[in-house]
Parts: sequence; structure tokens; C-alpha cells
Amino acid sequence: MFSVVRGYNILVIVIAQYLAAIYILAHDKPLKIVLFDVNLFMLVLAAAATIAGGYIINNFYDSEKDLINRPQKSKLDRLVSQNTKLSFYFVLNFMAVVMASYVSFKPVIFFSIYIFGIWFYSHKLKKLPFVGNLTSAILTITPFFAIFMYYKNFETVIFVHALFLFLIIAMRELTKDLENIKGDLLLNYKTIPIAYGEKASKVMLTGLSGLTLIPIYLLINHFEVGYMYIYFYLSVLLLFIFLILLWKSKTKTHYLILHNILKFIILTGVFSILLIDVGVILNRI
Repeated sequence: MFSVVRGYNILVIVIAQYLAAIYILAHDKPLKIVLFDVNLFMLVLAAAATIAGGYIINNFYDSEKDLINRPQKSKLDRLVSQNTKLSFYFVLNFMAVVMASYVSFKPVIFFSIYIFGIWFYSHKLKKLPFVGNLTSAILTITPFFAIFMYYKNFETVIFVHALFLFLIIAMRELTKDLENIKGDLLLNYKTIPIAYGEKASKVMLTGLSGLTLIPIYLLINHFEVGYMYIYFYLSVLLLFIFLILLWKSKTKTHYLILHNILKFIILTGVFSILLIDVGVILNRI
């Protein structure tokens, strides 16, 4: 079940939400107030439960495709019956709504829409080119909007950070489509590589890589990001390597390497938030 709900991903998202709250969204509040804020804790738990449920329903609809694209992981996931997965899915979503209701009625509406959005994406939108990729990227960053609305912090730097994350996630989704083209083709998924070809997909990835330079430039030159500028320079280097490998890639293994480069950029980005203010622990306790 830990494999089905991608427990390691959820742990990273929980850490990312708290780091975003401490360093970006509530950077003007004392550290103790943020860390021991029960409302924030409930919102983060609600997001974690919703995301876990999302992985389950996605696994449910993609079970046949995953047998082709991820045979080893699929064998492990099948140790848990479909009935057990669905039961756990409903329990997680119910828990998410209950935890959201602790804060107020607005988070209940937010997470109810989020739960429906994940289901609708897994059931219908995932098989559509562009729409599926765009929806997936939006759903991935949606949990951060819960704490964004909670703190009501509308600083421009937050939107620029969000834009960078959105572009990297959009690249990852398109790379995953290239990686999974065999299973998608057999099961009639109309992804971008299938509908428009691998070359068109590579052109789009190149364009998205270029677009990431805009938020990177803005964050380094127009906003206070502390030592996090090191991370952004590293990201530019990795994206340059990504593009070189992209145009030489032809096999599933090649695209898996590209996928892992983007995952590494996202993962290191989470912990690089600490570089915004390395003295925050001492200064804000």
C-alpha cells in the first residue's frame, strides 16, 4: 500500500508545504507559531490524505497500462486487491474532508473540488493531449494553494516560484508521456507523443525549458532568495544537460534518465528552500 500511495512522494510534499510556509508564505511570523499551528497541520494532513487517495485512484485506472510500462512496480501494487484500494481511497478522502473541516468550511469546499478534480483527471482527462498534461501539473501544485490562501500572502515572489515549479512539473509530465509511449499506444491514450509525435514533444520540452529561464532570472535578480540562487544556477545547468540528452534520446531508458533529472530538480528545490535564509532557525525561534 505504501507503494500504491507513493508514500515517499507524500513525505516530500509534506516537508515542502512546511518549508514553503516557514520561508515563503509566513516568513514574517515566528517559527514556533508556524510549526505549532494546528490549522496548518490539519491542512497539510488533508492535502497528504487527498494526494494519497489520488495515487490510489490513478493506480486503479492505470492498472493495465502499468503492467506494460512498470511491470515490477505493478506486481508489487497488485499484492493489494482493487477492493482494498478503493476502500482505502474513500477512507482517505473522508479523512481529508474531516481534517479540513477543523479549519473552516472553505477548506472543505477546496478539498472537495480537489478530490473531484483528481478523480476526473484519472478517469477522463489523463487520456487527452495537452489537457491531461496541463491538468496534471495544476493538480500537483494545488496543495500549496491551500496554505497560500490560509496565510493570504499575495507577494509577487510566490507566484514566480509557483511558475517555475509549474513549468518543471509540466516538463516532467510530458517526459513521462515519452517514457510510457508503448503502454499509452496499446491502451489508446491520446498523449502528446502519440498524437503529434516524439519530435513535436521534444520541441515542446525545449520550449518549456526556455520558459523556465524567465522565473529563474526574476528570482535571482529581482527578489530576495538568499543562497537559493545556487539552486537556480544548478537548475539551469541540469536543464542544459537535459536538452542535450533529450535530442539524443530514443528508448524508454533514455526518457527515464530525463525523467529522473527533472525529479532531482524538483526534490532538490524542496530542500533548497532552506537556503533562502540559513539563519531562520536561530533568528525566528
